[in-house]
Amino acid sequence: MFVGREKELDNLNTLYTGNAFELAVFYGRRRVGKTSLITEFIKDKPAVFFTARETNAAENLTLLSNSIQSSRYEAGQAPVFRTFDDALDHLFSIAENKRFIFVIDEYPYLAEAWQGISSALQEKIDHRSEKCKLFLILCGSSMSFMENQVLGYKSPLYGRRTAQYRIGAFSFFEAREFFPGMNPFDAALIYAIAGGIPTYLNLFTGKAALKDKVMTHLLSPSGFLFEEPENLLKQELREPARYNAVIREIAYGSTRLSDIASQTGLETGTVSHLLDTLMQLGIVEREIPVTETARRGNKSIYIVTDNLYQFWYRFIPGLIDIIQLANPEKAWEFIEEGLTAYMGRIFEDICRQYLWRENAAERLPFFFQKAGRWWGNDPLRHEESEIDIIAIRGKSHALFCECKWKNAETGRDVLDALVMKAEHFHFEQKFFRLFSRAPFSAACKKAAEEMGNVKLVTFKEMCKEDISKIP
Repeated sequence: MFVGREKELDNLNTLYTGNAFELAVFYGRRRVGKTSLITEFIKDKPAVFFTARETNAAENLTLLSNSIQSSRYEAGQAPVFRTFDDALDHLFSIAENKRFIFVIDEYPYLAEAWQGISSALQEKIDHRSEKCKLFLILCGSSMSFMENQVLGYKSPLYGRRTAQYRIGAFSFFEAREFFPGMNPFDAALIYAIAGGIPTYLNLFTGKAALKDKVMTHLLSPSGFLFEEPENLLKQELREPARYNAVIREIAYGSTRLSDIASQTGLETGTVSHLLDTLMQLGIVEREIPVTETARRGNKSIYIVTDNLYQFWYRFIPGLIDIIQLANPEKAWEFIEEGLTAYMGRIFEDICRQYLWRENAAERLPFFFQKAGRWWGNDPLRHEESEIDIIAIRGKSHALFCECKWKNAETGRDVLDALVMKAEHFHFEQKFFRLFSRAPFSAACKKAAEEMGNVKLVTFKEMCKEDISKIP
């Protein structure tokens, strides 16, 4: 099932109809759906799709030759091109007379096998692109390679790309398209476990209960997700053990650089380097209070942004023995006990996504420029304070939000506390919004109505309207 990516497909089809040479670069973490998107794009178009392998140049040349010949003649094995240059010349020559697509998937593997590929493509593009209609696509999962060796200014291909697509995970609201008719609470739990990665989301489709799906895919030694995070790290990194330790400590709540270094026993400089790599891979993100600037980042914290990694490192390491003893039911009991607390940060993320969608639809009191968490000192009360989300428009408008994922109804005390936290901020106009998994108390509703600048939103209300098509 192909879901989402409408904007990317529309853009690609627009480029395709232009009939001029194109070089589109696709990159993003593994399993995010890059190949599925490309396959959907080319399914009704003449195309050569070549997937490079982690092998030598000779075998990749054979595979490329077979891909070219089978695509043109629908034949099986065919004569191998003598060199990559011959193969590329062949493709550029065909494209002088007709429009077609040439895809190199897993491009970093080919570049490792034959280091001259980028220079060869540069030469063909510089001397032949004006006279041909080739739509060339380079795709790779190695984020650092694609950003530095393909898009970077030191790359032979620098300045040749006509489009680039960094394919990210789906938002919660996009991920829900995998589960039509499912109640939003189960969909939120799946998103909290699988994130917005299509390969993982597909594992949770079907009629089986969520608990059974988790036990099958996560709480079994043979499950697809049981060793997935560690296996992905092994594919991307030379020393995964140290990265494992860093991710685990962040998942457990050590979010500052000094705390992570202390808990892992590693030098601060070493941890900083490991964090930079994890950020390049899209697993970890550096966060500063929304009112701060990047130059004033001394309040930086690090969070695990990939939900599968966050869930896995939060729960699975402590359950390995139970899982190995084939007791998934007991492992699920331990996870279930901690789910409400775990969902707190996930719900904040969902609420932030919702606000951006509402912002795009211009359904808020003002159009904001940025939104994020805030933490710091409250000078009025001389204490540390946190606010789940503040959406800001310059120095004039701010929307203060609190997000509560709990079974008990959300009371007036939550609203009062949020208003109090906002007192020391000097915005001209302040608005407030409470998001809640459960309904709001009568007292909270009455206070919100009296204040006039407050809106109460339940999770069910957030999920009622499908605004995924908003531009």
